[in-house]
Parts: sequence; C-alpha cells; structure tokens
Amino acid sequence: MYDNKFSEDVGSFFRSPVREIFKRVDLNAIYSFAGGYPSADTFPLEEIRQTMSDVIGKYGGQAFQYGATQGVMQLRQAVAERYSVPVERVQITSSSQQGIDVCTRVLVDPGDVILTSSPSYLGALQSFRSYRADIRGIAHRERIEDYRRAYEETIASVKAEGRKIKFLYMIPDFQNPSGESLTFEERKMLTELARTHGFLIVEDSPYRELRYEGEDVPTMYSIDPDVVIHLGSFSKIFAPGFRLGWAIAHPDILDKIYVCKQSLDLCPPVFDQYVAAEFLKSGRLDANLKKSIELYKGKRDLLLSLLEQYMPEGVRWTHPEGGLFLFLTMPEGFDAVRFYDTALDAGVAYVAGEFFHPDGSGKNTMRMNFSFMTHQRITEGVKLLAEILRKQQN
Repeated sequence: MYDNKFSEDVGSFFRSPVREIFKRVDLNAIYSFAGGYPSADTFPLEEIRQTMSDVIGKYGGQAFQYGATQGVMQLRQAVAERYSVPVERVQITSSSQQGIDVCTRVLVDPGDVILTSSPSYLGALQSFRSYRADIRGIAHRERIEDYRRAYEETIASVKAEGRKIKFLYMIPDFQNPSGESLTFEERKMLTELARTHGFLIVEDSPYRELRYEGEDVPTMYSIDPDVVIHLGSFSKIFAPGFRLGWAIAHPDILDKIYVCKQSLDLCPPVFDQYVAAEFLKSGRLDANLKKSIELYKGKRDLLLSLLEQYMPEGVRWTHPEGGLFLFLTMPEGFDAVRFYDTALDAGVAYVAGEFFHPDGSGKNTMRMNFSFMTHQRITEGVKLLAEILRKQQN
C-alpha cells in the first residue's frame, strides 16, 4: 500500500542488529555483552539532582526556553576550556550520533566516498548508507608502512574511478567495536594523507576519557585542526539520557552544520545543556569520571581474565586500554551471525562482527561489551558463552 510513497533514501536504511536485539529480549533477563550501555552505577543521581536544582535556581524559566542552535554559551565555553579550543570552534549537538549524521549530511552527495576503518562503528555505517555514500573500509596493519600503503592504494583506486573522497571516519581511541587505538604516528600519517589528498577527517571520540592504562595520545584534531572535525559526547562520561555531544571544527564547517541543524532540531536540549555545563564547571564530572574509570577497569580486567581462563583454543581477543568493548576472533569458518540464535536461546547475547565491516567480512568475529553487567553476570555470561562455543566446535 505504501511502497510508492517512500523516498529513494529509505532503500538505503538498514536496521541496527543491536537495536533489534533490544526489541527481542529483556537485557536484564539474559547475559548481554551486546549493547554499548554504560553502567547505571556510574550515573551520579544525587549530584545530578542537586545540579538540576542549582540550574533551576540560577536560570529559572530560561532553562526551559528555546536556545541557540550552536548550543547555550555556558556549555560551549565549558567544552572550549576543557579541550583548549576557541569557543567559536564549538558546536553542541544532540548526541554524538547526530554529529556523525550531520557531518555526512553537509559533506556527502550520493556516490561520494567515505573512508573508514574495517571494522568500524555500526551507527556511523548506518548514517553513511542512508545518504548513499560509497564506504571503503581499510583494515589496520601492524607496520605503519603497510598501513599507509593500504590507504594510498585505496585513495589511488578511488581517484582512478573519478570519484570524490569526502572524509575519513575514524575512532582513534578505544575503537568501537575493536577497542583498539591508533598510535601518534598513525594519527599523524592519516592527517597528512587528508591534507595531501584534499579530504577531511571526522574524528569520533566518545570513549577518549575512559582510559584505564597507557599514556594519552594527542587527538587528530590537535595535529591538524583545519582538516579534522572532532566529535565528543557526554553519553559515556556522564549519562546517555541527556543526549548531548559536541563538534569541534573550523568555523566555516560549523557554519554549515549550524544551518543544517536549524532544520533538524532547532537547538539541542536546553535544560540538559545547562545541567551539563554546571556539572562540568563544578568539578563533579571529573570526580564522577574517576569513579567510572575505576569501575570499568575492574570489569575489563575481569573479562580479560575470564576469556583467558574459559575460552576454547583458537579464540583470540583484543586488549583495549580503555573504552567499553573488546573484539573476539573465532577460528576460520565460524559464522557469528548463524551462531547468534544458538547463543541467544541459551541466554547470552553479543553483536556479530560482520555488521561492523563495510564489506560484510569478519564473519568469525564478535563484539563484547563489559560496562553494562555486574561482575557476577560477566563471569556467568563468559562461562556460558565459552560452553556453547566449545559444544559448537565438537
């Protein structure tokens, strides 16, 4: 009845397998390594309640009025000070997912090429496909010479086809889904390629402040601020329900994002912005972040030790220095999508790695989240997953 009513873009939409899991089961009733949910234990409820009261007392009805499309100045200034950038380079977004989507909307025409890692964040791939972009995934190489060569070969191939590369999308810190990070040399190499070949970089950094070991690595934005659009989020370091993020970029880019956002949401949630600004400026965010890092490090360490103890022979996994995820690689021939119903029927959920690969490869991989469940449920869930994997191999 409605087939001839929808736009051509609808045919490019695809359903998130993660969201489909949430529709199918109660996450609290299974062992869920599937989502990217922060732990509710990191939500500082009393501090949030006090901050909300402070905001109402300080701003009154202004906190519930429409606001500027760029974001309320108090939050823009707080973000600018935290990340040492000029305030005119800060745009507040309604979540970092909106930041990804609006960058694609203002930069990409159907058929334009977007470079990304392989695997890459599923939500970004969904956005890119909805705008009918041509996504080219490049797998990481251990040697930087090989990594550069892979990019150069892809860039040369795109140019030979007469296509335009609009931007490279990258999560350089504790990547979703793999949990891995780029070295400084790799970040510098990629920004040099962007500068040389005339494309931008969208640096998505929602997990950057969740580091559990190792030394901080400079952002790609700090290496070349006129080539990189840096996206951040309060979802993983504060609370996802506020739906707030930010974009840091050259003012000429932010101007186009500003005009685009006028037709999307007029302005980010105003009350939420005032709360986030007060929470950040009061020092409450950093105090709570310290507790969150301690909690997540313990969960990561537990998961790594359990995998070492219980996983069948031939299973490999990443060792993230931060973030919320790690990536499992099963023996060749394993199909994580086909195995999914078996796992879910047994009471354990993950996300098949195939969905994170732009070309549909990675069939023998899966993403596991360690932030959501308690220590006890992580332990029971790993034992169960290992048991059914072992049965599958026998």
